[in-house]
Amino acid sequence: NKSLGDAVGLRHMGIHLIHIEPGQESTEYHLHHYEEEAVYVLSGKGTLTMENDQYPIAPGDFVGFPCHAAAHSISNDGTETLVCLVIGQRLDQDVADYPNQHKRLYRNNGEWNLVDMADIRVLRESTQE
Repeated sequence: NKSLGDAVGLRHMGIHLIHIEPGQESTEYHLHHYEEEAVYVLSGKGTLTMENDQYPIAPGDFVGFPCHAAAHSISNDGTETLVCLVIGQRLDQDVADYPNQHKRLYRNNGEWNLVDMADIRVLRESTQE
């Protein structure tokens, strides 16, 4: 994988050229709460998994993931390297869920904290009459 955004000094937008070998995945199945992400397929074939549905992808296909939209991952189930351009925001803060791992990632100004979803509690204010 190569960060094209870093190579030209982009600070607020990530652009990566990724190569996914046969039998491999781009990333763990995940969903961003604040960052948007997009993928453009340059060569090879694979499968996009999005909210547990699967879609074939091939050169020229483009898919975008608005924040909160859908958990997703890309796998190469073909016989040649799958090459994609991945574009995403670089916000100082983001929250990402990894549903298959039951984990949540909190990223804040360079600090990364991965927690078990079972350990997250929602605090509610109680009002007294």
